[in-house]
Amino acid sequence: MFSRSSKPGRILWMSLVAAAALGLMADLADARVGGGRSVGSRGGKTFTAPPSTNTAPKPAAPMERSMTQPGKSTTAQGAQSAPTAAAQPSRFGGWRGLLLGGLIGAGLAGLFGMGALANVLGFLLQAALIAGLVYLAYLAFLFFRNRSSQPALATATASSAGGRPNQNASYRNGALLGGGAASAVSIGQDDYDAFERLLGDIQTAYGRNDLDALGDRATPEMLSYFAEELAGDTKRGVRNEVSGAKLLQGDLAEAWSEPDGDYATVAMRYSLIDATVEAASGRVVSGSRTEPQEVTEVWTFRRPLNGTPRQWELSAIQQA
Repeated sequence: MFSRSSKPGRILWMSLVAAAALGLMADLADARVGGGRSVGSRGGKTFTAPPSTNTAPKPAAPMERSMTQPGKSTTAQGAQSAPTAAAQPSRFGGWRGLLLGGLIGAGLAGLFGMGALANVLGFLLQAALIAGLVYLAYLAFLFFRNRSSQPALATATASSAGGRPNQNASYRNGALLGGGAASAVSIGQDDYDAFERLLGDIQTAYGRNDLDALGDRATPEMLSYFAEELAGDTKRGVRNEVSGAKLLQGDLAEAWSEPDGDYATVAMRYSLIDATVEAASGRVVSGSRTEPQEVTEVWTFRRPLNGTPRQWELSAIQQA
């Protein structure tokens, strides 16, 4: 316990209280979906920064949390979710392995003498080195195979994609502005309308603590992050008040297909009412109930391969 009686003790105590308050305010600074963090998965592009756009000219922040492992798409992860024989930890690892190794060494020394034991240990060392080299070569093979299997973003022009205009067009309040190159996935007005609708629906559902509505509009991974954030707020005795999300400007950064589905990454600048309040008293802890704030983020949406605009769901959020 720190004493408050002495002056140095009071200063230290006040410093700790101030630091705790600042930490709490940092946690409560953003009541909106994602809490101002970069989380989620973008398939094989999870750890590759999306292209800059007019709406988000600065590079998007790298992922802080993701269930996707570097160098692997979500499909590859699913296929390798169960540990393989090569990936399983050694049955003789750790302290148990050291103990067992000592018992075996003592037994060999007693049976063959120290000279024979040295020969045996030398043979085992050579075998271990060879096995290690073979394993490293296998890992290198897997690494280059995964890199070569990642989908490359198509950079064909609109004419080569069948002359469909505005496939990569910017939009403002849902209206296409035109421009940009065609992508591997055709993105049209219905898709842009779906992105704008999801922006409002997800923010509203988050403000209402409606996990069912969030689950209908986000991937299971994103839903797990939202549930964790909302549970943390409940534990701290606060709640989110998020409403009035309105898209101000947005444009498509990239769209592509992978074996597990289609992806579209969209930069969006939007306004919303964003406040964190005490659950008991209703006092505003951070943000405002009346003054909207503007936010620029990069959202990635996912749908089944060749799916419809209504099948898009939120897959990742990155700060821009």
